[in-house]
Amino acid sequence: MSSTLLEFPCDFPLKIMGAATDGFAQAVCAVVVRHAPDFDAATMETRASSGGNYLSLTCTVRATSKAQLDALYRELTAHPLVKVVL
Repeated sequence: MSSTLLEFPCDFPLKIMGAATDGFAQAVCAVVVRHAPDFDAATMETRASSGGNYLSLTCTVRATSKAQLDALYRELTAHPLVKVVL
């Protein structure tokens, strides 16, 4: 039995939240592209929190394996600007 319910390849949305600082979106995009080279930054959805202190980014990547997603999650969650990855 497979350890994941996902079938690869598939489109997989990642929601990344962090402080609304200069360079946050670019930093996240750089990490995502490292793991999913075909990711198009123009498709990234950005939403500011009501107070404007936080930014939520949704990046939908073409996932090719569980290992790819695991590595992407690990690098994103280790990034100093990133607070939460869903």
